[in-house]
Amino acid sequence: MKINYYSRPNCLLCEEGLITLKLVQEDIDFDFEVINIEENEQLHEKYMLMIPVVEKDNEIIQYGNLDYVTLYEALHG
Repeated sequence: MKINYYSRPNCLLCEEGLITLKLVQEDIDFDFEVINIEENEQLHEKYMLMIPVVEKDNEIIQYGNLDYVTLYEALHG
């Protein structure tokens, strides 16, 4: 399973979200790619007010303040 994690540098909420995502990864086997939205103008415009964003199969699983339970349930199935 491949997950996209949209974030940007110097974003405290993104750093906290990454920790949460890694905790879920300890219980569920998946790979994720951290994508810096500041490196792509279209992604920056799309996600700048939402980051961090967790995406699976081109569908947003959760964004903003990420929590373990929501991510676990979305990625477990």
